[in-house]
Amino acid sequence: MSKVPAELQYTPSHEWLRREADGTATIGVTDHAQEALGDIVFLELPETGRVLAAEEACAVVESVKAASDIYAPLAGEVIAVNQSVIDAPESVNTDAYAAWLFRLRPAGDIPKLLDAAAYQAVIAEE
Repeated sequence: MSKVPAELQYTPSHEWLRREADGTATIGVTDHAQEALGDIVFLELPETGRVLAAEEACAVVESVKAASDIYAPLAGEVIAVNQSVIDAPESVNTDAYAAWLFRLRPAGDIPKLLDAAAYQAVIAEE
């Protein structure tokens, strides 16, 4: 069973979002997503400074099975990328919630995303 931390928010496309105290948002892929992908071998993340639209494909995760797009859960500017996951993409398989991908400065309010219970319902239907 996939881990779904209660303090995070989720998208139906399997990204997680953590609100930070400074108003920024940290984004990664869920435990369910990394399990479905299998061994992750490569990550392509958005450039710092890139402005993203909500639900825009902005990154790619490649595994031994497939390549999948990562979507921005909200609109905003990329303010940081996690170089350590680029250097060691398998860290996403080890702990999908510690291995964040990028951080955004939201453009406006952070939209209402799925809570843990709603996300668990989504993955239960797959």
